[in-house]
Amino acid sequence: MLVAAAVCPCPPLLVPEVAAGAAPELDALRDACADALGVLTAARPDLLIVIGPADRAGRGPHPEGATGTFKGFGVDLDVRLGREKGPVADRPLPPSLAVGAWLLARAKWAEAPVEGLGVGEPLETGRCTSTGRDLAARADRVALLVMGDGSACRTLKAPGYLDDRAEAFDAAAAHALGAADRDALIALDESLAYELKAAGRAPWQVLAGAAEGAGLGGQLLYEDAPYGVGYLVATWS
Repeated sequence: MLVAAAVCPCPPLLVPEVAAGAAPELDALRDACADALGVLTAARPDLLIVIGPADRAGRGPHPEGATGTFKGFGVDLDVRLGREKGPVADRPLPPSLAVGAWLLARAKWAEAPVEGLGVGEPLETGRCTSTGRDLAARADRVALLVMGDGSACRTLKAPGYLDDRAEAFDAAAAHALGAADRDALIALDESLAYELKAAGRAPWQVLAGAAEGAGLGGQLLYEDAPYGVGYLVATWS
């Protein structure tokens, strides 16, 4: 059963070495993510699963010990999913899960085994929720670290340029995540999310499925759109 979840955005810029001179601009976001991971620690789960958007090569399960790298972003920095001991998996983590692994390392996570799951942005809502239900049944006490961004169309300089629908989409997602409103998350429109480049839609809907029957409450810790991308941090517990 799902006992807690932390929702965090997944830009590689969260990693200060990647952000370089711009690193201080996201300090408040990093602090909110740290607070969210504190909720996972307090829940004392038997299993933590990190979920994030992935391209075709990175989709599917990633075992504890899987590694990721930020070399593609100009930084010689590698990360490992979960605890330091044990075998290293061959298949590399997608960037979203690498950012999640970095957050866990920063929090000195040692509470429970960690696994990863890369999900495709086009994954339809029904499959997202059924995947979430399967994840929640993996252990008596399951926690999720849900990585994903909101729209990438909030300003003219945003990666997806300006789209007048983006702010309302992000506001709806923020409300749903802050209120732990499963129905509102499930109602997020797949097509609109795709057009707005909202890579968090599928992972958020996996969370909605996992939380079925769990009776969790939510709290929104951060909501902003630096660089024209919607970043949200929330906790469910």
